[in-house]
Amino acid sequence: MSTLTVEAKATRIWFDADNLWVSLADGRSLSVPLSYFPRLLRATPEQRRNHLISGGGTGLHWDELDEDISVAGLLLGIGDRTAT
Repeated sequence: MSTLTVEAKATRIWFDADNLWVSLADGRSLSVPLSYFPRLLRATPEQRRNHLISGGGTGLHWDELDEDISVAGLLLGIGDRTAT
């Protein structure tokens, strides 16, 4: 795995109508289509806002939605791998 993905740490996340946005500690911003994550796509705006940046910025977690996303996985283009 590239060091650019291993060291990437989220500092902030937000949403627009179609995307999850992630600000990284190194100044990059990443946008990922919500269609990559069906639980987030179907969630209400309030449910999306109720998140936790975990692991010192290496993970994103939504307890109510049972959704966990790794920042390194986002950079590699990996979407939801579970059956929904």
